[in-house]
Amino acid sequence: MQDRKRLQDAIANDVFLQSMTSDLETLFDLSREGEPVAEELAQELKRFRERLAELEAGMLLAGDNDRLDAIVTIHPGAGGTESQDWAEMLLRMYLRWAERKGFQTVVTDRLEGEGAGIKSVTFEVNGENAYGLLQSEVGVHRLVRISPFDSNARRHTSFASVFVYPQVDDEIKIDIRPEDLRVDTYRASGAGGQHVNRTDSAIRMTHLPTGIVVQCQNERSQHKNRASAMKQLRARLYEHQLAKRQAEEQKLEANKLDIKFGSQIRSYVLAPYRLIKDHRTKLAVGDVDRVLDGDIDPLIQAYLVFRKTGKTAGDGEDEDTN
Repeated sequence: MQDRKRLQDAIANDVFLQSMTSDLETLFDLSREGEPVAEELAQELKRFRERLAELEAGMLLAGDNDRLDAIVTIHPGAGGTESQDWAEMLLRMYLRWAERKGFQTVVTDRLEGEGAGIKSVTFEVNGENAYGLLQSEVGVHRLVRISPFDSNARRHTSFASVFVYPQVDDEIKIDIRPEDLRVDTYRASGAGGQHVNRTDSAIRMTHLPTGIVVQCQNERSQHKNRASAMKQLRARLYEHQLAKRQAEEQKLEANKLDIKFGSQIRSYVLAPYRLIKDHRTKLAVGDVDRVLDGDIDPLIQAYLVFRKTGKTAGDGEDEDTN
């Protein structure tokens, strides 16, 4: 069914491009003849460019796992409430992005912060090329703003890290021996009613050889939580094996940054000026609210081009920040 959908999408995209090209040629001809179609032409060109950029992003995804669904985790850095609130802002941004793309999302584990924000969150993003697109977000994200939690209205800098793993297909074999697992049950926290609070439905699963820990408390059923945790563990183990193979290679991608604070991949500045800048691609976007509301496609597109060609945004035309 997934292969069928990909083929249907490819046919639909081809039909769209042919139709849009024909419509634009007609509008250009009418414009040359003096017809008042400038506004309509501008709108159609904008629509065409946006769709073309989306299709080009798909063509830049050539990895074996790029087409897969994704599992995303977000952890706040040092800074208490400030960083926890920033982590929740990032969660909202990615959920809004997924909604814009027509992807389905499921929050499988969420640990609320003290006072505000979140201490950690894990969620699934299910959709064509979700993993390939979200690889651009792996790393440390930095926020600079006037703190809403500071009575003196001082400027604060906060950090949060984002990790992305592919949801491994069922046909990919990951050997998980029962004796290598420790499974703990506990009572879920937060909203969910008496059943959640009174039964040990939440699952914490530890893979002893690697030390990888996953947990799920989203469902009322322990069985469903166990299945979700196992799916997360398969994805984490697959990524672990992939990382081991890559570590054996002596050459690393020039644009790869360590996931540690102080090596942020992107800065979101809300004060004293408003600007988002990706430090890998050099792309700067002035409409901060639009990005935080989920419009991160330009940032993803710039990263995919940079990863493929090594070209940064500064090598071409300046990005429109309006």
